[in-house]
Amino acid sequence: MTLTDQQPLGSPFSAVTTAEDIVADRDLFGRTAVVTGGYSGLGLETTRALTAAGARVVVPARRPDVARAALQEVKGCEVIPMDLADLGSVRSAAAHISDCLDRLDLLMAVAGVMATPERRVGPGWEGQFTTNHFGHFMLACELYPLLAAAGGARVVVNSSAGHTLTGIRWHDPHFRTGYDKWLAYGQAKTANALFAVHLDALGQGDGVRAFAVHPGKIITGLQREMALQEQIDRGWVDEHGNVVGADFKTPAQGAATGLWAAT
Repeated sequence: MTLTDQQPLGSPFSAVTTAEDIVADRDLFGRTAVVTGGYSGLGLETTRALTAAGARVVVPARRPDVARAALQEVKGCEVIPMDLADLGSVRSAAAHISDCLDRLDLLMAVAGVMATPERRVGPGWEGQFTTNHFGHFMLACELYPLLAAAGGARVVVNSSAGHTLTGIRWHDPHFRTGYDKWLAYGQAKTANALFAVHLDALGQGDGVRAFAVHPGKIITGLQREMALQEQIDRGWVDEHGNVVGADFKTPAQGAATGLWAAT
């Protein structure tokens, strides 16, 4: 894609728009959404906004007890166990959702990991690629019949400017010849974007639209496996962990982009 392929959409919103602003005039009563990572950071703000607008939200969570505690005051949401890095767990969660719903209006792929130490999951797959891409890919495929049944469903996948770090490393996607945590993150975010683009092309006949969104720069739990000094060196935070980087958003502002695409 070149810059000339990109055209302004004419949105009335801006970088300071919050999740609450996006849904202020939206009535989502009767709609159902699945929000991965819907109990922390951008996902929590997304869940709060969707339920406030009347939607029913299902939150798959690797730590369901932690998720239920975080969402105890949020009405209209249900937590189910799911680990994106375990495709068997993803299939089980999707089966549970399919047993409970006859349609799905929104699938929000918000959960993710970033710049983690090297981890091998499943048959030796690289952990960031598996969690950020494979898990969401599997979930969307398993839930596709519900999305198609909705007649106008939307899938929103959180990507990142990190996608510019690398394309798909077809020669070594699982970093078996040497691990780089930032290239691994970049590859996963590239995969997220490419997945959304192709899903949109495939799904239009069923009324399913898909979007890849970059929510902006936000300090959330996504940085939990980065050392404080590394974040200081990057100019993101001060020695006390306070955000000092230019153009950083709050989680509520970061969640707005995905909610705009969804609604």
